[in-house]
Amino acid sequence: MSRIFLIVAICVMASGATAQTALERGRYLVTTIMACGNCHTPKDANGVPIKDKELSGGATFTIPPFNGTASNITPDPETGIGNWSDDAIKRAITHGERPTNARLPGVPLAVMAANFFKAILPDDQTAIVAYLRSVKSVRNAVPDPVYRVPVRHDHYPEADAGYTPDMMRDPIKRGSYLATIGHCMECHSPRERGVSNYGPTGLGKGGRRFSSADVQGFPANWPGATAPNITSHPEKGIGRWSDVEIKRAIAQGISRDGRQLQPPMGYSFYRGITAPDLDAIVAYLRTVPPLE
Repeated sequence: MSRIFLIVAICVMASGATAQTALERGRYLVTTIMACGNCHTPKDANGVPIKDKELSGGATFTIPPFNGTASNITPDPETGIGNWSDDAIKRAITHGERPTNARLPGVPLAVMAANFFKAILPDDQTAIVAYLRSVKSVRNAVPDPVYRVPVRHDHYPEADAGYTPDMMRDPIKRGSYLATIGHCMECHSPRERGVSNYGPTGLGKGGRRFSSADVQGFPANWPGATAPNITSHPEKGIGRWSDVEIKRAIAQGISRDGRQLQPPMGYSFYRGITAPDLDAIVAYLRTVPPLE
């Protein structure tokens, strides 16, 4: 009996050593796959996020539908989200809506991939809020958005269908979940006449172009970038890339041919994605139908 008890005790200790608290899970999601700081944290002249200003408001988007700067999402009560309830923060993330006690009550959040974030599992939503509550409060009022047309978030089929905790046991489904909350296809799918094509003729096909005229907050010498095809097509996509090459591109920003890839993809954040999660993302990408 004593030996059995010892074995059980060792197993419990090992399990406890690897279990994540809500705060740890939230930190992981925010600072890696979701790369929230890629937009919400200001960067220095070299494009490096300024640590003591984490999540205090960052990149500005100047595009035909709107001008908008990523919001201050630190706990500052006046310029951030310090006075928002947990449910209000979750709804802002998953529905792109500001609460009635926000600085701009009722004004939609355009710089927010709510159409992807609606898929975030409830426990992960709670973890994200826990982490946002923990970051340094920074007083920084960002400019008010200017909308030229009504804000719209195009439906993303995988997020609309949703996920369950049980699905996370399947590497492909977990990879799909991670790619969804990482809103990978937001950039890696084309926009046609102002509408994103997440359907069978566009998903993962690439083509979104980013330049300094569209996005401000990157280094002055940033050349811009065009999101590549990440479908399983053997020539136009990544069908012939090895798993190692795909993971290197995601986590290190190095292409198959050794070229340094460009922002806005958040390579500096993705380097923190765990090996099992990277494996799951690759497994999912292998399933994306080939498109030229």
